[in-house]
Amino acid sequence: MAKIDDLIPSAKEIQKQAALKEAQKADEMAKRLAATEAEKHALIDKLSQPSGLSEDEKVKLASTVIQRAVRNGLTEVQVYRFPNSLCTDRGRAINQMEKGWEKTLTGIPKEIFQLWSDYLQPRGYRIRYQIVDFPGGVPGDISITISWDA
Repeated sequence: MAKIDDLIPSAKEIQKQAALKEAQKADEMAKRLAATEAEKHALIDKLSQPSGLSEDEKVKLASTVIQRAVRNGLTEVQVYRFPNSLCTDRGRAINQMEKGWEKTLTGIPKEIFQLWSDYLQPRGYRIRYQIVDFPGGVPGDISITISWDA
């Protein structure tokens, strides 16, 4: 017959095995979290750069988005949502509706504002940048909405 110690390890040995398992789980979780953060930083880096689209491509894209919204009976459309880190002040000026808030924009959000300023504003369109969530009570993501109602 097998020895009892071979069949049933001591409570101390079981605790040791459980602690090792927990440490492995924590290590895996940390690795996943680090990978997710790296992906997020890469995306923000990409969004903070120019889109690479020509002026003509940007105008055609804006036209497509607006026409689709009109066909669906809408008078406004959210055209973009981005993290507040794409603003030089993390969205503070937008949240406070300060004059000159548009100067805090970078990357694609800045391109969208310029496209509106150059082509849509002269045709009566309005634009609104606003904080759309407040994780932990601080400004989070920002949406960009184009509208054309009376």
